[in-house]
This record gives sequence, C-alpha cells and structure tokens, in this order.
Amino acid sequence: MLTRKSLSVLGLIVLLLPFSLFANKPGNKEPAHKKTSHTYISHFENVLGTSMELKVGSASEDDATLAENAALSEIKRMSNILSAYDPKSEFSRWYQTNNQPIVVSKELFEVLSLFDQWRLKSNGALDASAEVIGKLWKQAAARQQVPTEEQLNLAVAEIKQVHWKLDPVTQTATHLSYAPVMLNSFVKTYIIRKAAEAAMNVPNIKSVVVNIGGDLVVLGNQSEIIDVKNPAADAENDLPMDRIQVGNRAIATSGNYRRGELINGKWYSHIVDPRTGLPADNIISATVVAPGATDAGALATAFNVMKPAESVQLAATIPGVDYLIITSSGERIESKGWRKLRIPSLKTIKQADRKSKISFDKESNFELVVNLEISTQPEQFVKRPYVAVWIEDQNHAAVRTIAVWHERDRYLPELKSWFLKYRSTYTTDKSVLSSVSSATRSPGKYTMKWDGKDDKGNIVPPGTYTVKIEISREHGTYQLLKKEMNFNDSPQSFTFDKNVEIASASLEYRKKTGSN
Repeated sequence: MLTRKSLSVLGLIVLLLPFSLFANKPGNKEPAHKKTSHTYISHFENVLGTSMELKVGSASEDDATLAENAALSEIKRMSNILSAYDPKSEFSRWYQTNNQPIVVSKELFEVLSLFDQWRLKSNGALDASAEVIGKLWKQAAARQQVPTEEQLNLAVAEIKQVHWKLDPVTQTATHLSYAPVMLNSFVKTYIIRKAAEAAMNVPNIKSVVVNIGGDLVVLGNQSEIIDVKNPAADAENDLPMDRIQVGNRAIATSGNYRRGELINGKWYSHIVDPRTGLPADNIISATVVAPGATDAGALATAFNVMKPAESVQLAATIPGVDYLIITSSGERIESKGWRKLRIPSLKTIKQADRKSKISFDKESNFELVVNLEISTQPEQFVKRPYVAVWIEDQNHAAVRTIAVWHERDRYLPELKSWFLKYRSTYTTDKSVLSSVSSATRSPGKYTMKWDGKDDKGNIVPPGTYTVKIEISREHGTYQLLKKEMNFNDSPQSFTFDKNVEIASASLEYRKKTGSN
C-alpha cells in the first residue's frame, strides 16, 4: 500500500535523499471531501536486479495503489518478454533458436530493432553482443590475469557478426549467431517508460515517477527534482554532483563507479567498448535527460564508451537531449540546456541542506560509515522494510538521526525505539524531496555516513556513543541492532551478525578521505 509523502523530523534530522519521508502524523487522514493531489511513495527491492522507487500523484490512496499495481504488472510482463536472466522469457526462448524465422511480440521486435538502430548511430559503441567481452573480463578476473590481445581480437570478431535478421512484414526475428547476447543498455529505461505509462493510464492519476536503479521516467502534471549522484562519493547521503528539475522526460545515468572487475589491484569498468574489447575508462559518469526513454538509456551508456567529442556530436542529432558527462580527470562536459535544468548551485544546496545532508568540513577529520544490506527475498517486488539509523549518547539521549525509511504513516511507531526518541518532533512538512539518478546499484545495498555532528549541526565531543539500527517490516519481523563505540582519534570497525532482515551490517569509524 502506498502512503502520502509529507514527513519531516524537526531538530535538523539528516535524511537520505533517496528515501523520502511523509508529512502527517501517524493516524491522521485527509478529510474525504478534499481532492487535492498528494504524492504517494513506495520502495521495492529486487526489481530488474536492483531497487525501485515509485511516486504517484493522486487525490486518493486507493487510486495510487491501483497505479502501483499497474506499474508492477507491466514490469513483470515486460520482464517475461525481455529478460535474458529468465530462461522462460520470450527472449531466452527465441535465443535458443537458430536460422529460423520466429514470430515475436511487438515489444521484442521493437527492442531488437532499436539495438540495430543504436548500433549504427553509435558507430558500434552499443551492441547487444558486448556480453562476449563482459564474460571475457569476468573470466580474466577469476584468473587474475588480463585477457591477451588474441583473446580480445577474437571477442571483437565475434561481436562484429550479424546476430539476427528482422522482417517487419511478418514480424519475425531470425537468430543467426551463437554469440552471447544481453538486452541491456537502454532496455531498463524502455521498461520504466512502459511501467510509468501503465500507471498514468489509471483514472485520476496526476503524475508518476518510476525510478529503477537510478534511471527515471517522469510523467504527468508536475516536475521532479533529481539529484545526480556524485561518482566520487560512496554514501547515499553524500552531496550530489548536480540537482536538476525535469518534467515529462526520462533521465538515465551510467558509470563505472559501482560495478566492474578488480584484477591485480586495478579496477576495470563493467562498461566495455565492443569495438576494442577493452573496458571503458575515460568517462566515469554520464547522465542524459531526453524526451524518449530509450534515447536517455542508450546515450548514457554510449557516452561512457565514446570519446566526448563523439558524444556531443551524437547528442546534437537527437532533439531535446541534455547531458552531463564527467571524465576520469574530473572534467565536466555539459549541454547548454543542462544549465537551464539545474536548480540552485551546489554551493547554495550545501547551505540550504546543511540540516538535511552531511556536509564534510575541516571541523572533524573522522566519519562513521554505516554499511547496510537488506536480505534478498526469494520473490521479486518485495517492499523495503522500515529502517531507522541513529546515534545516542551515554545518557541514551538522541544525538543524530542518520536515516529513516518508511511508507505508511500509521505504521511509523513500529520503529518503536527510534519513535520513542523522536515522536515529539515528528510533524508536518510539505516539502518535496528529490529522486536520485545514479549508476545501477545492487538490490538492497546502502551506505550512509555520520560526520560527528548532532541534529543541530554542532560537532559532538569525543566519547562513547551508541549506534542503533532498527528494522521493522509491516506485518513481519522486528530487529534492533546496537553497538556502543568510543569515538576518538582511533579508527575502528564492527560487524553485526546477520538476521532475517539484514544480510550484513557493519560500522567503520575512519579518517575522512584527504585527512592527515
């Protein structure tokens, strides 16, 4: 069930941007005669191999729930067609055929056709058979030995084959090669668009935002604030690279900072160049905003492979495209229209969000890193549990809330330990919290930081504090993890035992990067 977003915690509580809070006090409901639109939000894990956030603008929670169900149903339907991981999907069954014209669904035909188009547009930088190279580098990582030139040349030759033939008259696709094929690149944004449209088709829905693994589609009568993840930052509550505002468009980010292979101490991106067989390492992040979802997804991936000059030239051929590219040297390359999307400068954001995001400064050389992995459920589309992470002093007084994730307001008291500390400051805030665009994350894995400040932004003195992690699932289990730590000038770490809700959780008190 979805809930209305309108919570805030007074006392300058730190909120993780991807995890929205909702406003009214538990149990409060808007009078039935009021028909103003509200934003209802839900979070899911294990959706297309990552996490999902859904925002629905509606005057009715019941209508929003219908929209949620429509979006989830469409994602399942599209996955049953396009998944390369499900052996029963239409794509997987078609892939097992060879030299036979097979009548396929309009969606599979369209996606295969789009791959042909983007292979040409990108001069080979995008290719569904890039999986050939991906597998080669995974095997190399297992051996801890980079591929030989001969192996790379053979892989590139395999990619250059014709992999299928399409007949639009009969809507048949003939599989021609034996090369591994994976429908990645833009297929996630293609599915996101289908899901957003399905939700918008529900009566009385005003707006929809579907965010799966950092790629988004925004539809309807309101724009969305998007925080573009800083590729050099490792925590959810680090400051973003940029903040933009868009409406009725798609946003995709691709980068090498979350996935890849480590061989002999050197990191190799999971994004590879099908033309050379080598991992793409000149670009660390590319974010694209476009009217078309497949355009955004395809360009974000292609920009990681192509040279910046090629990327700029390609973007100019597609109307309505804006982008931000970050090179490995830290250079920003952005379209002219990107500046029009940006809302306040990052300097302004730092000042405005000092109370709601960690701001690293010279006052403290240490930070606490909290790593949290939610247990993966056997089924897909599982709601994320309610979670609170906070700090208490030796007198058990609340010092700082690092994160609070929840949905239905009336169930917030199920985070009973956190709620006991903060219920008096739980009040209404109509502000709209942003979505986050980033490279795709693994499902359920989150990192957050505490900079040693209290809820008012003051540095706390060295001493003994307790870190608490509370997890509660609606109609499910309850867990409370806590660890007393002496925060001084000595690095230290601690790992919690896993439980039914938490696959892993750890604390690391360390010097900040760049500190002496």
